[in-house]
Amino acid sequence: MGSADKREEVIQAWYMDDSDEDQRLPHHREPKEYVSLDKLAELGVLSWRLDADNYENDEELKKIREERGYSYMDFCEVCPEKLPNYEEKIKNFFEEHLHTDEEIRYCVAGSGYFDVRDHNDKWIRVWVKKGGMIVLPAGIYHRFTLDTDNYIKEVPLIHLINEHESSITFEMNGWMWEAMRLFVGDPIWTPYNRPHDHLPARKEYIENFLREEGGGQAVDAAA
Repeated sequence: MGSADKREEVIQAWYMDDSDEDQRLPHHREPKEYVSLDKLAELGVLSWRLDADNYENDEELKKIREERGYSYMDFCEVCPEKLPNYEEKIKNFFEEHLHTDEEIRYCVAGSGYFDVRDHNDKWIRVWVKKGGMIVLPAGIYHRFTLDTDNYIKEVPLIHLINEHESSITFEMNGWMWEAMRLFVGDPIWTPYNRPHDHLPARKEYIENFLREEGGGQAVDAAA
């Protein structure tokens, strides 16, 4: 075996059980079924381990931003003390949805769960901890919740076009934060709750990531 993947120290994934218990619990199957980061990549979910204590001067983060065109970086905190109507908002984040642009999340403190669907429409729980960064592709059905520590501080990254000073307020499932000195063109973070298979972003995701398995049968969200 080669050297261990250091990403797995800050990003782990596993298949979820069907329990209705607290969404902030791990929800492992019995026995546990872990999912490799390579398997996540097959679903379009990309991942990195970065230096969360040095994000301002991290050359690797700078390189990723330049290569992928992530022009904007800001911070958001999710915890009972920072987020008004916390319990209601956490439930909203947990509604299964998709976006028409990719979603980039870099955890610089705390931890949380991003759940994504696999080729067979089963839930995979992705645990992202301090130093972990993931990219969810446009069109993938997913949801988010904190774990039992009830805290995460993230850097949402987006790619915009054409420089311009502005003040833009982003909204995601009713939670809003403001970013200053940005770029022309609103980031497309609107959540479309399932089913929204008619959206071009969903059709492209199915074509790019779901067609090859199951004999070419794509998952029908309306089924």
